[in-house]
Amino acid sequence: MPVERTLSIIKPNAVEKGYIGRIVNGFEKKGFRIAAMKMIWMSKREAEGFYAVHKDKPFFDGLTSFMSRGPCVVMVIERENAIEKNRDVMGATDPAKAAPGTIRAELGDSLTENTVHGSDAPETAATEIAYFFPEYNIF
Repeated sequence: MPVERTLSIIKPNAVEKGYIGRIVNGFEKKGFRIAAMKMIWMSKREAEGFYAVHKDKPFFDGLTSFMSRGPCVVMVIERENAIEKNRDVMGATDPAKAAPGTIRAELGDSLTENTVHGSDAPETAATEIAYFFPEYNIF
């Protein structure tokens, strides 16, 4: 199986609590390679653009307010079957329902403040990666 890339975001609550190193280390231990990484602070407008697919959902305003409240770390991570493996490592969206040992089960605060974001499909990954990283910034 070829190497696949996906986007991962360490969300503001995880950055606030000092979990960046722990999360990055966890990905590396699971066989991911960091191909690009940077810390950003999204504006509300940038968060709304990134999460535009959810604009008609009731949680949209809360999600975009949360994602723009402080810095987060955006990463391009890669390995074979990266999208599926990333979703396994993250765990269910709701930390209360996430499997033991997953990032969200161990570090997530709530359904919205669940510590990490990950792309859900190859097309989504390509769009999300391009939102934050020009191709020449991915190594």
